[in-house]
Amino acid sequence: MSVDQVWTRATPPQAANAGVFMTINSKAADQLLSASSDLASKTEIHEMKMSDGVMKMRQMTAGLPIASNQTLTLAPGGYHIMLIGLKKGLVAGEKQALTLHFAKAGAITVTVDVKNIAHMPASAAHSH
Repeated sequence: MSVDQVWTRATPPQAANAGVFMTINSKAADQLLSASSDLASKTEIHEMKMSDGVMKMRQMTAGLPIASNQTLTLAPGGYHIMLIGLKKGLVAGEKQALTLHFAKAGAITVTVDVKNIAHMPASAAHSH
């Protein structure tokens, strides 16, 4: 199991929530069940998608399956980890801890890079 490119955006003053994004690769099938962090009161797995012309976000209470030898991408506008009830602002340049809980791989703690508030990943910046 490898978790790479873990990042979030810096938050404006008084922001209550933030999304965390990453790529997860697993040689064996697994499932991302949940996440936890001291940064927020609550941490949830969410999905954003267009429905009837409206962008909607919903919690993925059953987690996210990861197929063997596949990459699960958590990115803006799609799946992400939602930090709800931030306990402090996120400042660009900081590194924060986040623990991911998998059905088979167990708990894996990763480092979240806090990027500039305007950061756009290369894939999103070049999509049409």
